Amino acid sequence: MVHDLSQDTTAVANGQKPRQAVAGLMPPQLAEAMIREVWPSVHGISAGIAGLSAMFMRSIFLAPLGWMLNGLLFARKLAPFLCQRYTLTNRRLMVRRGWKPVPVQEIPLADIDDVRLIADTYDPFYRSGDLQVLSGGKEVLKLAGVPEPESFRQAIINAVRAWGGPDKLKGPFIPASAPSSNSETVKPA
Repeated sequence: MVHDLSQDTTAVANGQKPRQAVAGLMPPQLAEAMIREVWPSVHGISAGIAGLSAMFMRSIFLAPLGWMLNGLLFARKLAPFLCQRYTLTNRRLMVRRGWKPVPVQEIPLADIDDVRLIADTYDPFYRSGDLQVLSGGKEVLKLAGVPEPESFRQAIINAVRAWGGPDKLKGPFIPASAPSSNSETVKPA
């Protein structure tokens, strides 16, 4: 008989992190598990410089200048004390910063009411946009420059429905790969 280490509660009692059979399927009562993490695109770092860089890269003669500008933005994106990432776990959504990331902003999944893609911030060149996390009718968190924002938005909504509490379980499961338009928003029933 095979022993399932993903549900081993003795590992948690000993201070060890239990293994997960599938990412994000660890019950929040047992341990916090990462579901998904994304790094903001260069468009999220500086939309103006990134837009100028994209314009240069569309031309023939100025493309090297555009690559250089993008390289500078990418270097800033990976700078040890400036790098930022958005982390979704089975307990919370966090904005983390630093080389060894520490949360600077977070919201528990139970507090999230809706996640919206701000349509006019979507950039087709970088395939990124801004997400707005709402709680109690107010914006509590803004995620700037999220790559493939609709997919990350669906992952947040599905995590809220799965782990956010009994009142958040309403509505159908929507896979992150489901086709949808940017103007469509799914609201909990």
